[in-house]
Amino acid sequence: MLSVEEALEAILSRVSVLGTERVDVVASLGRVLAEEIVSRREIPPWANSSMDGYAVRAGDTRAGAALAVVGRVEAGTLPSRAIGRGEAMRIFTGAPLPPGADAVVPQEDVEATNGRVTLRAAVDPAAYVRPAGEDVRVGDRVLEAGVTLRAAEVGLLATLGHAQVMVYRRPRVAILSTGNELADLGTEPGPSQIPNTNTYSLMAQVLETGGDPVSLGVAPDRLEAIQERVRRARDADVVLSSAGVSVGELDLVREAFTRAGAELHLWKVSMRPGKPITFGSLDGRPVFGLPGNPVSAMVTFELFVRPALLKMSGRRRLTRPRLRARALAPIPNPGSRRGYLRVQLETTSDGALGARLTGEQGSAILRSMVAADALAVVAPDTTVAAGDTVEIIVLRELP
Repeated sequence: MLSVEEALEAILSRVSVLGTERVDVVASLGRVLAEEIVSRREIPPWANSSMDGYAVRAGDTRAGAALAVVGRVEAGTLPSRAIGRGEAMRIFTGAPLPPGADAVVPQEDVEATNGRVTLRAAVDPAAYVRPAGEDVRVGDRVLEAGVTLRAAEVGLLATLGHAQVMVYRRPRVAILSTGNELADLGTEPGPSQIPNTNTYSLMAQVLETGGDPVSLGVAPDRLEAIQERVRRARDADVVLSSAGVSVGELDLVREAFTRAGAELHLWKVSMRPGKPITFGSLDGRPVFGLPGNPVSAMVTFELFVRPALLKMSGRRRLTRPRLRARALAPIPNPGSRRGYLRVQLETTSDGALGARLTGEQGSAILRSMVAADALAVVAPDTTVAAGDTVEIIVLRELP
C-alpha cells in the first residue's frame, strides 16, 4: 500500500490548473487572481483632510493666531479658491486640501467667531493631511497573479476601477454515491436502507474548497448503472464517487471507471480511516473513488481531493495548517496503519493547545467529524500518552 504522501504526490502530479474566466469583482471573493493588477490611478487622487477642522498654512500657525475663514470644502466637492497668508478654509474629513494649504487644524483646537478662527497652538506642515498617492501610485503593481482574493483585495480592486477581474475557474465536481442500501434525501429509508449521507457531506466539502458540486444522485450496485452515471459527468472537471471501491463482490466502482475509459493510478492507502481509495484519469480529468463510510469519505476528501481541487483552482497553499498539540488524554491508534483521528482542541490553563479524542473513532460515526476541530496524525501501533505532543491537521478556526 502507498503512504499518504506517496498517494498525494501521485494525485497532484496528474492534476493541472484550470482555465480562466472574467467575473464581477464581488464574485471574485475567495477566487485566485489570474492577472497582474497595475494601478492606473493614484489613491487618494489629491491631498485630503483626515479630520474635520480648518485648512491652513502651517507657517501662519501659533498660539493665539487669528485667521480669516475664506471658504468651506466638504468631501465630494472641490475648493472654490486657494488660501493665502493669514487665511483658513473650513474643511471636512476626506475633502481635498485647497491650494496654498499644507496642514489642517482640528476643529476642537480653535475658537471660531465672526468669520475668524483663533488657534490654541501651532501645527506642523502635513498635520492631519493624507497626501496624494499615500495608498497607491500610478504604475504600482498592487496585486500579483496567484493571489487568493479576500475582502481587502476586492475593495482595492473596486477602488482602482475594476468592475470585473480575471480569475481561475472553479472546478466543477460531479458527485456520485453508490449502494443498494441508500435512500436519498426526501425519501424515507426502507427496512433495509440507510440515509444517503455522502452526497451531501461531499458536496458541502466541495463548496468549502471553492468548487462547484453537481450531484449525480445514487446508483445501485450494478456495473451498468454506475458506468452510466459516470458517463453523465462528461461536462465535469472532476468525478467523485463514494463506496464500492473495496474488494467485495458488489464493489464495482473501479471496474466501472475502467470500462468508462479511465486509467487508474492508485488503489489502497495505508491509513485509517479510509484505506480503500482509488484515483485515476478519464479523458484528462481526475476521478476519485472514496470509501463508503461517511467519516472515511470525509477524511480522504480532506487529504486527497481537497488539495487537488485547490491546485486546479490556482491556489498556492494546498494543505491545511499542521501544528503540535498536547494530548489531554491518551490517543491510541492500534493496528498497522497511520491514524487520522478526530480530536477536539482547547486551550489549557497554561496557554498551550490541547487535544482530546472526540469519542469513539468508528468510520461510520459522523458525529465524530461534527465535533472535530482537527485530525490527530498518529503512527501505527502507537498510543500518544497524556501530556505528550501530537501532530494535528487543523480543520477549522482554533478555539
